Amino acid sequence: MPSKQSNKAIFLDRDGVINVDVGYVAAVDDFKFIDGVIEALIKAKQKGYLLVVITNQSGIARGYFSKEHFLTLTQWMDWSLADRGVDLDGIYYCPHHETKGIGDYKLACNCRKPKPGMLLDAIGELGIDVTQSILIGDKISDLQAGITAGVKSNYLVRTGKEITEEGRALATAVFDDLASIIDML
Repeated sequence: MPSKQSNKAIFLDRDGVINVDVGYVAAVDDFKFIDGVIEALIKAKQKGYLLVVITNQSGIARGYFSKEHFLTLTQWMDWSLADRGVDLDGIYYCPHHETKGIGDYKLACNCRKPKPGMLLDAIGELGIDVTQSILIGDKISDLQAGITAGVKSNYLVRTGKEITEEGRALATAVFDDLASIIDML
């Protein structure tokens, strides 16, 4: 009998991978797709990958913007991609921060990367086979979440945070951008 977990996926961090990271992006006016991302995502879909966004959003926890602002921006991003032929299969976010959060958002959770909660939720809900899947992020916490969740390949891109030696050591490989990774698949 075939395994329930049969879908291959690309787990994508948002800021620094999909869009330019200007720090706590919460408004449409601040959101700019990184050059080549939309075309790369189209290619990934053509290659049979599910596309799953996994993003920490501590700006919610810190009170910089509301959950509603984040959801409005996320809906706009999703529609913008769909209008260009890219359907995301899942969007998972963590609004918590253990030390910098305010009120109910000050919480030690299992969803904030480097913990694997968002990935594990997606894996279960979308029937993802981690042995055929990859994670693309721009920082160590992205890689740590992917590794802990059992994702086969965990890549860093240079379009976000500065790549550290620790990041290089943890990453399966480091690429200039998302498009370079998709071309390699």
